Amino acid sequence: MQNHSAICWRKVSGALALAGLAWVAAAIVAPPAQAQTYTVLYSFKGGTTDGMNPEAGLFMDKAGDLYGTTVEGPACTPAPCTAFSGVAFKLTSTGTESVLHRFNGNPDGANPYGGLTSTGFGTTSAGGTSNMGVVFKLGGTTGATVLYSFKGPPGDGAFPYGGLTEDSSGNLYGATSAGGASNSGIVFKLDPATGKETVLYSFTGGADGAFPYGSLLRSSTGSLYGTTSAGGTTTGNCFPSGCGVVFQVNAAGTESVLHSFTGSPDGAYPYAGLIVDSAGNLYGTTYSGGAGACTNGCGAVFKLDATGTESVLHSFAGYPTDGAFPYAGVVRDTAGNLYGTAAYGGASDNGVVFELNTAETETVLYSFKGTTDGGVPRAPLILDSKGNLYGTTYSDGIAGTACGGSPEDSCGVVFKVEP
Repeated sequence: MQNHSAICWRKVSGALALAGLAWVAAAIVAPPAQAQTYTVLYSFKGGTTDGMNPEAGLFMDKAGDLYGTTVEGPACTPAPCTAFSGVAFKLTSTGTESVLHRFNGNPDGANPYGGLTSTGFGTTSAGGTSNMGVVFKLGGTTGATVLYSFKGPPGDGAFPYGGLTEDSSGNLYGATSAGGASNSGIVFKLDPATGKETVLYSFTGGADGAFPYGSLLRSSTGSLYGTTSAGGTTTGNCFPSGCGVVFQVNAAGTESVLHSFTGSPDGAYPYAGLIVDSAGNLYGTTYSGGAGACTNGCGAVFKLDATGTESVLHSFAGYPTDGAFPYAGVVRDTAGNLYGTAAYGGASDNGVVFELNTAETETVLYSFKGTTDGGVPRAPLILDSKGNLYGTTYSDGIAGTACGGSPEDSCGVVFKVEP
């Protein structure tokens, strides 16, 4: 098994006070899914007209149409267009794809890693007036309107990779992976009507965490919850970077570390956001760590309960029997089963779709072959009302020269897993 990440270990615990809170985002309302059929709904083509390499999750509207982003594509001529800056796309329920907006770097942003909200808001990780990313809204004659361009450290964030969270007043919340007073990332609020951005918290890069990549979860009291990919208590073998934390930023802008990861056995380097159940338990994944057989662990699915106790629900075992290295978080059905993707592992080491039931038994629902079916899924899944799962893969699909210059290169797919 490949070692896709360098890991360091440490240990510290935190406290969590979530019980009794009402949440803006909670479990997906859908019946349990038991996968039987895998279908590629669309293969990205790249070239001069289509996107390539999606990393974001999807949004489904009431008609069953899917919306998302790709990190790269399309190529473009002539100058001064900027090639490979990504697209926002729509895929109808009949399988017809259309590009809603083609990002061009400056001023509209480049390389969106995060998904779209139901109201069409999103982020790009680069581009904009300072080439540090933007917040945008789809629509209008230009396809997308820039609401805010990040300015970078020390006063502002830079390079947002996660999507956005919206409150009932329409304010947007997110995190940037860098920038801020210590260039370790920020949590921000944006009023889309005025374009006014407020830095709610600036990470120091120490015990409070560093480099948040995932989207945020917001409670009805205004507290924001998320993960950082580094930072935390730097003791033992984790010195000096830390293995990441779960954090809370309350409405007053005070940050609390709810859990600092130790690497083994509780996981390390969480890149994804969190979900919550009705009891206030948080669920997420770590890219590495856990008790799996990979060097420094293959990653884990974890639960953080309302008392602040973290438990590992599953440690990935890696190739060839299990997944490894989950970039994305999990989604939960009404029965309490969790579903997600791991970017590697599986029978061909091209990633898996997995289910983790309430007895903490994991089942690989689909193992990617890395051919026309796609490979390396880095995005979270969504569930529809029938329990069907939808997602994207970063690579593979229909092979061609448009996505990298050699016949075996391919651009990723949108897929469906049916019960």
